[in-house]
Amino acid sequence: MAVPAEDAAGFEDVGTGEIAPTPITEWLRELDLPEDEFRRFGQQAVVAVPPVDPPRLAAVLQALVDHHDGLRSRLADRADGRWVLHAGPAGSVRVADHLRRVDATGLDPDGLRALTAEQAAAARRRLDPRAGVMLQAVWLDAGADRPGRLLLVLHHLVVDGVSWRILLPDLRAAGEAVLADRPVVLAPVGTSVRRWAELLTEEAADPHRLAELPGWQALLANTPPLLPTSAAAERTGGTGRLLLTLPPEATAPLLGTAPGAFHTGVQDVLLAAFGIALEQWRRRRAPRQAPDGGVLVAVENHGRQEDLADGVDLSRTVGWFTGVQPVRLDPGPLDRPQVEEAGPELAAAVVRIREQLAALPGDGLGHGLLRRLNPETAPVLAALPGPQVAFNYLGRFTDAGPDTLWAPVTADAALALGDADVPAGPLTHPVELNAVS
Repeated sequence: MAVPAEDAAGFEDVGTGEIAPTPITEWLRELDLPEDEFRRFGQQAVVAVPPVDPPRLAAVLQALVDHHDGLRSRLADRADGRWVLHAGPAGSVRVADHLRRVDATGLDPDGLRALTAEQAAAARRRLDPRAGVMLQAVWLDAGADRPGRLLLVLHHLVVDGVSWRILLPDLRAAGEAVLADRPVVLAPVGTSVRRWAELLTEEAADPHRLAELPGWQALLANTPPLLPTSAAAERTGGTGRLLLTLPPEATAPLLGTAPGAFHTGVQDVLLAAFGIALEQWRRRRAPRQAPDGGVLVAVENHGRQEDLADGVDLSRTVGWFTGVQPVRLDPGPLDRPQVEEAGPELAAAVVRIREQLAALPGDGLGHGLLRRLNPETAPVLAALPGPQVAFNYLGRFTDAGPDTLWAPVTADAALALGDADVPAGPLTHPVELNAVS
């Protein structure tokens, strides 16, 4: 169980109780999704588990939920209409009520995968944030002589990509301890989600954040749409999904050589490539249209800016911290032969986009604070056009193998892009690009 901690200023951090709105929860609220779609908005992981009995598996998951406050949350409406989460004390969620056993004995890999996909879809439908059902677990019991699968489905309100890197090692530690009849001892949690939400509320009213407003206004103003803006085109409903797997010889330069050559990170290189591709697409679609200063893209990031206040430590905190900020990608004049030649013109375009990203106001956190949490600046930014394209680089995942106990199975698919047979959640922009390495 997480214990109260003190930050550098001596503030006692208690993770239970009401959790204030954050930019990402307000973003989700404003989407106004249909109830069934909202309830299915989650993330999943599939873990190989040894043959085990249900009470012990429930004890493993109970230790996890008792340790991470956010997993014991329920959603409520504040008097002003905004969403808040209420994190109950350890023991307030009985995990055994949300764990199901499904017989998977004798299934070949294809059959097991199909059953997992079927159970994942059903588990998502059972999520109910307003009733405090943020977690569903399904044990795919493969019998006494082979590893089974544990499917974990969590509502997005309580988990993000970074959180899985905390939860899965904790799951393994708890599993090994329970099966060895040892007490479960998990590393302590630093700053709670509740404390982080309080800090964001304070930061949204800080004068140095208010000073960023003109920069965000200039970024968003006078931007022609990339795509048609009819009501039909803007409707955010799933229409199609393309999953591409590229060979190492194609991706190695993007992940290694290019970031070093341009003195930047992998995400900036991928964003530059995306910006160039979007501009090339626009020119093919409207060859006589003059360049208009680039395209707006909503870029997701981990949102865990620990330098926000002294003593903040989010390295062990499970929750939804994701930040979304608009960027303008303008590669400048560049024709297709110059792109294919991969010469100095292409390099100059990458440098130009890298500099545009570096010139964003502040650390990028300010847009969400001013757009979602500050009641004076929120309507100002809401009145400006937003990106029609979204980009999310989920980083690198490793696959320990199909039968490595207490490890994710096909980590990149299970944690990042999801299973192709399982609905991936609401499409929040007409075009979305997710990348994982």
